[in-house]
Amino acid sequence: MSTTPAPHSAEPAHASSWLAHFPITLFATIMGTTGLAIAWHKSAQVLAMPPGVGIGLSYLALALFIVLLLGYGAKMVRYPGEFLDEFNHPVRISFFPAISISAILLSIAFLHILPSLSWALWWGGVALHLVFTLVIMSSWIHHTHYQIQHSTPAWFIPVVGNILVPIAGMTHGSPEISWFFFSVGLVFWIVLLTVMMNRFFFHPPVATKLLPTLFILIAPPAVGFLSYLALDGGVVDNFARVLYYVGLFTTLLLFYQLPQFRKVPFFMSWWAYSFPLAAITIASLSMGSIIGSGFLIGLGGTLLALTTALIALLVVLTLKAIADGKVFIPE
Repeated sequence: MSTTPAPHSAEPAHASSWLAHFPITLFATIMGTTGLAIAWHKSAQVLAMPPGVGIGLSYLALALFIVLLLGYGAKMVRYPGEFLDEFNHPVRISFFPAISISAILLSIAFLHILPSLSWALWWGGVALHLVFTLVIMSSWIHHTHYQIQHSTPAWFIPVVGNILVPIAGMTHGSPEISWFFFSVGLVFWIVLLTVMMNRFFFHPPVATKLLPTLFILIAPPAVGFLSYLALDGGVVDNFARVLYYVGLFTTLLLFYQLPQFRKVPFFMSWWAYSFPLAAITIASLSMGSIIGSGFLIGLGGTLLALTTALIALLVVLTLKAIADGKVFIPE
């Protein structure tokens, strides 16, 4: 009878645990779903679409938010080392504010459905997002482990969250709080845009896996336009036009590059397409309805159909990737 001991694996006992590899990037699914819900809310006002679609999507996004919060919270408690590794990762750290942004977006989605829930989500999201912004920007300043290839459009995520605040903030909070976050987001969007352009023009291309994050470039001007409307009483002045048309041009620029995006196999980074497209959809419907442009309203309707189809596809591909064991795995 052989007494040879079984081979000993140096791999940690929890290395194969799906919970240990619960990715923070999953919160991008809530941003996209909630953005689509808000787009359908706006389409009910502008295009007379059924209001039940936006309401249903809002509750779906809220349920998903709760599930992901519980899942990631369990990871933090059970596998704090993996959580800290992810938080200290030079790329993944930028996805943590997707948690607070999701709360702020849900507060917008529920603004006229459940005002009390919207209020709680807004204040909680705003407080958490301020913390994330301070921590992440401090890590950028003291960049002991950052290199130029670590800079991706995902760096806009902490900034976009600040710009979002006034949309529900003018209802729930002081106008000065809304102006504070809007000002921070707008100024640092311009700063980061300069950094990104330098990275795109003079350094190696963004990794294929992260190529879809280029669509995040649409979000700051599109969301900025919507927030500025909220701050300025819904008036489309010259500055509002600048924000909207920069967002529209960025959308056109990225659609021109669709042959490049079509070569990218499915990764969770594909969800970066969703929220920015929802944002420019809402902005187009808002702009068109205010200035009386049938063309922009039609564009908004077309973008709504495209964004809805895209997110439906992303849901299918994500569920398939989970079933195939390609999501809850080591980076």
